Amino acid sequence: MNIYRPLRCLRVTAFALSLLLSAAGMAQEGKDHNFQVAKNIDIFNAIYRNLDMMYVDSLNADEVIGTGVNAMLRSLDPYTVYYPASEVKDLKMMITGKYAGIGALVRYNARLKRVVIDEPYANTPAAEAGLKKGDVILSIDDSVTTNKDVAYVSSHLRGDPGTTFALKILRPSSGKTLTKKMTRRPIQMPAIPYYGIVEGNTGYINLNSFTEGCSKEMRRAFVDLRERGIGSLLIDLRGNGGGSLDEAVKIVNMFVPKNIMLVTTKGKLTRANREYRTTTEPIDTDIPIVVLVNGETASASEITAGSLQDLDRAVVLGTRTYGKGLVQTPLELPYNANLKITTGKYFIPSGRCIQAINYKHSRGGYTEHIADSLTKVFHTSGGREVRDGGGIKPDVEVLPDSLPNIAFYLGATGRDTTEVMFDYELDYIAAHPTIAPAREFDLSDDDYEEFKRRVIASGFSYDPETGKVLKSLKKLAQFEGYYNGAKAEFEALEAKLKHDIGHDLDRNKEVLKSMMRADIVAAYYFQSGAIENSIGSDKQIKEAVALLRDAERYDKILGKRGKQTAQAAFTATNQR
Repeated sequence: MNIYRPLRCLRVTAFALSLLLSAAGMAQEGKDHNFQVAKNIDIFNAIYRNLDMMYVDSLNADEVIGTGVNAMLRSLDPYTVYYPASEVKDLKMMITGKYAGIGALVRYNARLKRVVIDEPYANTPAAEAGLKKGDVILSIDDSVTTNKDVAYVSSHLRGDPGTTFALKILRPSSGKTLTKKMTRRPIQMPAIPYYGIVEGNTGYINLNSFTEGCSKEMRRAFVDLRERGIGSLLIDLRGNGGGSLDEAVKIVNMFVPKNIMLVTTKGKLTRANREYRTTTEPIDTDIPIVVLVNGETASASEITAGSLQDLDRAVVLGTRTYGKGLVQTPLELPYNANLKITTGKYFIPSGRCIQAINYKHSRGGYTEHIADSLTKVFHTSGGREVRDGGGIKPDVEVLPDSLPNIAFYLGATGRDTTEVMFDYELDYIAAHPTIAPAREFDLSDDDYEEFKRRVIASGFSYDPETGKVLKSLKKLAQFEGYYNGAKAEFEALEAKLKHDIGHDLDRNKEVLKSMMRADIVAAYYFQSGAIENSIGSDKQIKEAVALLRDAERYDKILGKRGKQTAQAAFTATNQR
């Protein structure tokens, strides 16, 4: 007789009872949750009904309820966004990269208090109509744009494809007022504004968005570069905020074998969870690759960089990425509205999620940055350590040249009310019908001296950060009673930190020249020319090219063992 049998039966009975109680508890919890949802929806409806009937003024339902919806979504995360019917086109543009308009970047001119053309895009109605950098927008049909902001002007320049309007502009270089008949048409923003060969045989591809079809552009660019004899590849994802996850998978698939698990998405709805594998044979599994990233590399860009890192297929260089880690799904709502809703988290090949911020939904919503000490270790295919949380940490950290304060003020829209840099660029363009090829163009020392003279003569001023800090310290010292004893030292420091525009312009000459070069070149060779011109002075690109030329260092970062292990993983996966 088994003396343990009654005890085992008792344990089984107790376990079954606990399951029943747990299920009953979950069912009760579900009922409580559903009751709370229904109760609060009823309260919300009752509040608005009574406001609409009794409030002293008439209410705009779209505005009031829209404000309520947006306040609710702000307590969740910044990626869950409500789009009323009037704004759904903005969501479609985000997804597809397409919109209907004239194809020009506009900016607000603080001196003129007007919106002006900043940069027409290549092969668009704006470029074909001869619009130029600096053209002041006076009116769009009967809509006068005096005292209107960029959002207002942009919304009026866009519209349905095929519609026409009269655009009245003032051209500063001639002082003439011109009227252009413009026809809106679909504008496809290029996912790859520039690609080419840099320093010998290194291919360079600037991928700035993951819109629909960008993987085809990427494939064409790489095939063209390979036919031109490149021996290594540099993929620039800096400033790329992401987009389509499917496109990211297709791009990674160009460089890793078929049937590799790249991304897993997990959320509340199990049926909505997905696995993304490579589905086609790759183009090239051997070419050395460096991926450039920074703090604005997010979403699909992080999936691309992180997958290539996890599979030991590329070296990631730059600064830590944004750390989004969340997946959104567009959801159609009644009356042609839409809700882009966060439905899950994504996990890249090593199994890690790189979300840097936890969004807490209590107390009106708040954020919690994940500390490095709380991240967990994962491993690449070849056994290298990588961590979750906090974005993609590059294999090689290279900080970019920092933007000095004076450059920020001179170049940022609305910061400099004299607009002296913008006006100098317009005058330079007007005086030079042609310039050197994009990669070769530079401003001479005499050009820069003329710019410097104009800045000083314009009365331009800005607030140096050291001055702000010193002023705050002085106030604090006065408050705490220490100032009188240290007055001489404060005055001496103030004298040393005295604002000297000429000195600041000399000290930051190369940075300011590079900014103006990019703006001027774009007026002749569009966005692609500006990117090409900037490559020669880009610190991170130089470091990446040097790494790709140093095969021993490149292999050491990835590890020979890592490369072999990764290849073995590819082979094993394909055999399953």
